[in-house]
Amino acid sequence: MTTTTVAPPSGATPVDLVRGFLTGGVIGVSLTAFIVGCALGKAPLIVGALALLAVYGLLFFLAGAPRRAREAALAPRTALALIEDMEAKQGEETDVPVRFELTVAPEDAPAFRIRFSEAVHVSELPDYRPGGVLVVQYPPDRPWRVRIVKRPTPAWEQRAAGAAIDSAPGPAVAGDRAEGCAWGFVTLLGLLLGAAAVVLFFRAELFGGSADAQPAPPERSVSVTSSGTSTSVVITSVSGTVSFGPGRSMLDRGALREAVESLSRGGDGGGDGDGDGGGDGKQALTVVVREQLLTVVFSPAGVDAPAFDPRSLPFDRVPALVEEARTTLGVDSPQTWQLSAERLTGALTIRVSVAGSGGSASLEADGQGVVVRRSPAR
Repeated sequence: MTTTTVAPPSGATPVDLVRGFLTGGVIGVSLTAFIVGCALGKAPLIVGALALLAVYGLLFFLAGAPRRAREAALAPRTALALIEDMEAKQGEETDVPVRFELTVAPEDAPAFRIRFSEAVHVSELPDYRPGGVLVVQYPPDRPWRVRIVKRPTPAWEQRAAGAAIDSAPGPAVAGDRAEGCAWGFVTLLGLLLGAAAVVLFFRAELFGGSADAQPAPPERSVSVTSSGTSTSVVITSVSGTVSFGPGRSMLDRGALREAVESLSRGGDGGGDGDGDGGGDGKQALTVVVREQLLTVVFSPAGVDAPAFDPRSLPFDRVPALVEEARTTLGVDSPQTWQLSAERLTGALTIRVSVAGSGGSASLEADGQGVVVRRSPAR
C-alpha cells in the first residue's frame, strides 16, 4: 500500500484576518449603537444598528456563496479508515468529543494519516476501538476534512467488516484548522474599535456634556475692610451678593447704591464697570435687600424673561419706605425687614415686608418709590 503526506490546512490567511476585523467591527458598532439608542431613546439609532447587522450578514452570506457552490459541485470521496488511536474527553454531555487518529485508505489514491476531533454519542463509543475499520468521507480537494460516516450503506458496511488496512507512517496531519490567536486578536480589536467609535460619537449626549461647551466662570469673592467694617462681595454667572459686617446697614446713606454698583463693577471695588460676574448693564430678575445683605439674581443669557437694571432702583427712597413699613402698618416691635424688587407683572414692583412680635405686614411701591398698596398687620 502506497502512502502520502497530506498538506495540513493552512492557518488564518490575510483575507481571513480582514474578514475577522470587519466582523468584529460590525458587531461592536451594532451592539453598542443598539445599547446607546436604547439609553438615549433614539429609535433611528436602534433600527440602524439592527439594519447594519442584517446587511453585513447578508453580504457575508453572498460573499461565501461561490465557494460553497464550488464545494457542493465536488462529490465527497468515500473510503475506509483504520483507527490508530482515539481519546474521548470526559464530560456529562450526551455527545462526547473524541480525538481520532486514523489511517485513511482511498481506493484510487495513496493512504494518509490524519488526526481530528468529532462528537460521538456515548452509546456508540464501544463501536470505536483502536484497530477497528470505519467508513469515512472527505472532500477531494480538502482531505483533512475527514468525517466518520455514522450510518454507511450496506455495501460499505460489508466492506468495512472484512477489510484489513495497514497503518500509514506518521506523523499524522491535524485535520482541525487552527486559525491561531491572530484571528481572535484582530476580531476582538475590531469589536473594541467599533464600540469605542460609537461611544465617542455620542459622548456628549451619553455623559451630559457638550463637545463645545465652555466651563462656567468661576465664583469670585472679594472682601474689603474699611474704617473697622468689612464688606464681602461674591459674584457668579447667575447671582451676586454683598454682605456688610457689624456696624453698617444697607439703609445707611449711599450704602445700597454702592453695593449694587460693586456688583455691576464685578466686585473690584472700582473701575469702569467692565469686570466679570454680573458685569456692567447685566439685567436682574430679582433684587432682595435685608439689613446687611444684598442679593441679586441675574437674568440668564439668551433667556427672554422680565428683567430690569438693578441700578435703576430708587435708592434714595428705600430708607423712607422701610421706615414707613415699620411705623404705619401696625406691626408691634418690628424686628426684621426685607425689600424685594421684580418686574414679573410688567412694571417694576418694590415690596417691603416687616415682621415682629405683632405679626407681619407689607407695602408695595412703583419704580419711583411711590407707595401704591399697603397690607397692614391683622
